[in-house]
Amino acid sequence: MKFLVGEKDRDLYDIQSKNSGPVSGRAEKGPYFIDACAQAGVEILITSTYRDHESQDALYAKGRTQPGPKVTNAKGGDSYHNWRVAFDFVPIVNGKACWDDTELFTRCGEIAERCGLEWAGRWKSFKELAHCQYTGGLSIADFKNGRTLA
Repeated sequence: MKFLVGEKDRDLYDIQSKNSGPVSGRAEKGPYFIDACAQAGVEILITSTYRDHESQDALYAKGRTQPGPKVTNAKGGDSYHNWRVAFDFVPIVNGKACWDDTELFTRCGEIAERCGLEWAGRWKSFKELAHCQYTGGLSIADFKNGRTLA
């Protein structure tokens, strides 16, 4: 299985630890997704996993109080990234990130769903083709109230 581990903000192992320790099934979904994509002939790169509140607030500021397009509707604490249950990815073709290939993202999103992940490309508002998460049915409010995946 080929995936990037150890880079700041992109370590898949970050989504399995800290708050509740490794959780059966959750920790394996990211690597399983990457492996399933590889088996389908698609290489992907994980671009983001856990974000602290400060990093999330910096992303939220883009397109609002900072230059650039809006990239999130979530402030610090309101993103599943802040709760270690989400990651972002990009398909790689010929060594280059393919951010604009909707068809390839859709193919990856369908693979993610078969792996038991929620793919944000299906969201009705603010579709996010590069985002996957596994919340176990918990909401942001649940996480804020101390609930964890079990």
